[in-house]
Amino acid sequence: MATLARSEVLTSDRAPRARPRIPPGVGGVLPGTLLVVLALLGPLALMLRYSFNRFVPGELMVEGLTLTNYAKFLHDAFYRDVLLTTLWVAALSTLICLVLGFPVAYALVRQVGPRWKSKLLILIILPLLMGNAVRTAAWMVILGDKGLLAALLSGVGLTPPRLMYTPSAVVIGLVSVTLPFMIVTLQSVLERIDPVLEEAAESLGAGHLTILRRVVLPLALPGLLAGTMLCFILSMNAYATPVLIGGPQFHMMAPEVYQQVAKAMNWPFGAALAFVLMSVTLVLTTTANVLVQRRYRRWSE
Repeated sequence: MATLARSEVLTSDRAPRARPRIPPGVGGVLPGTLLVVLALLGPLALMLRYSFNRFVPGELMVEGLTLTNYAKFLHDAFYRDVLLTTLWVAALSTLICLVLGFPVAYALVRQVGPRWKSKLLILIILPLLMGNAVRTAAWMVILGDKGLLAALLSGVGLTPPRLMYTPSAVVIGLVSVTLPFMIVTLQSVLERIDPVLEEAAESLGAGHLTILRRVVLPLALPGLLAGTMLCFILSMNAYATPVLIGGPQFHMMAPEVYQQVAKAMNWPFGAALAFVLMSVTLVLTTTANVLVQRRYRRWSE
């Protein structure tokens, strides 16, 4: 008996222990997280390190830890004006997209039948299948001094205004690029709003504008925020449109980053400009998100 008990103890000691199992949720998220860290955060960390180096014309980039590049941006009025120009162009383009996109999205949800809705959505999304450079080149043909718009206005006896290489042309180009994103985002949110709520408000005597202001807009606020943030971020980081339509005299942050890195070979200052652009965009979008979420919770209560 003692021998049998001893053998059972030895067998139990030699039995393999169960290995800890990774939860299914963690196992599914881990590969994507590693991919994001390696493909996105890794280059960002490298560029952040470059922004603290020094630029020497003969040696290009010298290793160091200095804030000279950020101080140059803060003390140079030209680059501050470039940032301000980028901000107001992005804000104006986003506002125009919101004003134009909300009626279209609302009409798709409430006025258009299922058969035509899918066809109209395809037409709205169709420009996204082409690159920004192709769409911008089309606007160059339309807005040029001898382009399609000038020919149409001259044909009816009007003097065509000069639009090419102006801030107005850049805003038009950015709106054409970002408007489909706004419409699709708003349309997906408005689809979730029960039309019974609007019918109930109408039965209580509310007019159409009152229904939009008191019922639809508060419920669609998350979609408005998402579409606005998406359009603002895309406009802030636009490159092809400002370069091709704005011309060499119109400066925005993304083309300026390219100029410093590819043309002047000033990688430290170009990296600093890139992080200033990213930081300003993140701060503004995060602040807007917090303010709107507080307002939305207050309305929900």
